[in-house]
Parts: sequence; structure tokens; C-alpha cells
Amino acid sequence: MIQQLIALVVVLAILARLGWQFYKEQIPKSQFILWIVFWFIAGLSVIFIKSIDQLANHLGFSSSGIQLLLYLAILIILYFIFSFRLKIARLEKDITTLTRHLALTSEVKKSKDVD
Repeated sequence: MIQQLIALVVVLAILARLGWQFYKEQIPKSQFILWIVFWFIAGLSVIFIKSIDQLANHLGFSSSGIQLLLYLAILIILYFIFSFRLKIARLEKDITTLTRHLALTSEVKKSKDVD
């Protein structure tokens, strides 16, 4: 019970910090909503941990619901890493295209100045 209270206090502190960052316009609305939903689900998971334990047993996991949540968290983290990698690759391609365009534009301008 004490672990649940500590976890809920941590979740509430994170939500408060998130609200403060949104108020100060340090994060965009889309990220704010994403993180609010994430931490809300985390808080609900803490509150309903016994139900998650029962669900884990029903699904055939031999251990507690916390391990089921850990497995889900790892899958979510891997998904985010994959999507971030795709986004970084796209940005690298855009930067290369932009750099190439700027170099060609600069070269054309230099050749006009020489004439």
C-alpha cells in the first residue's frame, strides 16, 4: 500500500511539472496531451494493480501484474525508439537536401559575381 502511495505521489508530481511546462509554453500541446494520457494511464495502473495481477494470471503469466506492465513498457519504449530513428533518418535526408541546395545556390551566385 505504501508503494502505491509513493508511486501516486510521484505521478502527481510529474503531472504538476508537466502542467507547469505547458503553462510556460515549454512543450507543445500535442506532447502535453501525449504525456498527460501516458501518466494518467500510469496512475490508473498503480491504483488498479490488483486487477492487473488478475489479468496477468488470466493471460498465463506466472508472476505479478507489475511484470506485465514492465513488458508493455519495454514494447512501448522500443516502438518510440524505432519511430524516433525513422524521424532522425528523415531529418538527416532533409538536411542533406537543404545543404546541397544551399551549396548549389551559393555556387551559382559566385559564378554570376565573377562574370
